[in-house]
Amino acid sequence: MQRLLASYRAIPVDATVRLAKPTSNLFRVRAKSSAPGLDTSGLTGVISVDPDARTADVAGMCTYEDLVAATLPHGLSPLVVPQLKTITLGGAVTGLGIESASFRNGLPHESVLEMDILTGAGEVVRASPVENVDLFQAFPNSYGTLGYAVRLKIELEPVKPFVALRHLRFHSLTELIETMDRITETGGLDGERVDYLDGVVFSADESYLCIGVQSATPGAVSDYTGSAIYYRSIQHEDGEKHDRLTIHDYLWRWDTDWFWCSRAFGAQNPRIRRWWPRRYRRSSFYWKLIGYDQRFDIADRIEVRNGRPPRERVVQDVEVPIERTADFLEWFLDNVPIEPIWLCPLRLREDRNWPLYPIPPRHTYVNIGFWSSVPVGPEEGYTNKMIERKVSELDGHKSLYSDAFYSPEEFDELYGGEIYPTVKKTYDPDSRFLDLYAKAVRRQ
Repeated sequence: MQRLLASYRAIPVDATVRLAKPTSNLFRVRAKSSAPGLDTSGLTGVISVDPDARTADVAGMCTYEDLVAATLPHGLSPLVVPQLKTITLGGAVTGLGIESASFRNGLPHESVLEMDILTGAGEVVRASPVENVDLFQAFPNSYGTLGYAVRLKIELEPVKPFVALRHLRFHSLTELIETMDRITETGGLDGERVDYLDGVVFSADESYLCIGVQSATPGAVSDYTGSAIYYRSIQHEDGEKHDRLTIHDYLWRWDTDWFWCSRAFGAQNPRIRRWWPRRYRRSSFYWKLIGYDQRFDIADRIEVRNGRPPRERVVQDVEVPIERTADFLEWFLDNVPIEPIWLCPLRLREDRNWPLYPIPPRHTYVNIGFWSSVPVGPEEGYTNKMIERKVSELDGHKSLYSDAFYSPEEFDELYGGEIYPTVKKTYDPDSRFLDLYAKAVRRQ
């Protein structure tokens, strides 16, 4: 903590305060700064786990990989474990996170009992449902513009050693969404409890729901950290397919191939994969490759050399009300040449107000994730802007970890309105941190 505060005081008063962070799970290109950043090197671990109370005290820059490693030996897990190992707890809370438990457990910030936050005033304040409530409620989706979480106390839930999987195939997107809605409403399917729920769309007539049920029954399990690829294992002709994973491997099933994005690096080619070191089959290594590409424009140079136009990055997660999800998917498949598409239903756990990402309680939304690129259009961000308009038309939102093109007026309407500047003025009176619009849209 003292190292963090000392690094804050070392930043010139006319410089924007940023993290001195070598890695990121953001797809927004950050402006370079010559000023030193906040030293968070002492804030990377799990402070304690209380198995009886089912809580954990966690430093803000602790990765979910380290957090899960500390809780699973107690038969416990965070209520929502985002899909990539290097996502930090503080990052998932301030930038939102989601996973297949979100249909019953909501979003990561809903399991936070209290936080210690470094504010723009250079003070560490406690935020909870009873202390600095305005900051506690506005912190989710603020992306470090209201402060940085130094310590978080979170709820945990008991988990069993294995997850039994059913992959249900659908030939109709409408039928898939209807089944997803029924599971979310009832918590089960065919009389059996459901613990985890997500899905994958390969095309309009090939989509899957992946249903997970925790199990204590020993038995054979699959391994998708080697030659087998998880998302390919989902596919089959008709009906349903069964599988089993350890709880550890289930939580990280998407990380080995960064969902399906490792194919961009050739890592899914069997001839390359057999020589690709296992320790590099993980999202953090693919992030390094993305960083080299952004630094040296490697992909665009290759396109130009092959006589093709540059490509527009379309890497987004959007939330759409479940009753509008089939409409969005049909439109997307007709207009955007990207597949597969990830689906993850979510429902907020409580009626608490989260003003910077206002999803109504007791209503199911579906997170729709698509991560690739398309040929450039007639203007910068052409396809991303088209998607933003469609999401707004369907009363949805999109996450702000990647490129955004909203006008200031649109942005205010979607992400906090007058509440954000009021909280910002209270806890960052001298604007030491960036403004949310400047960070998310202007990429400052």
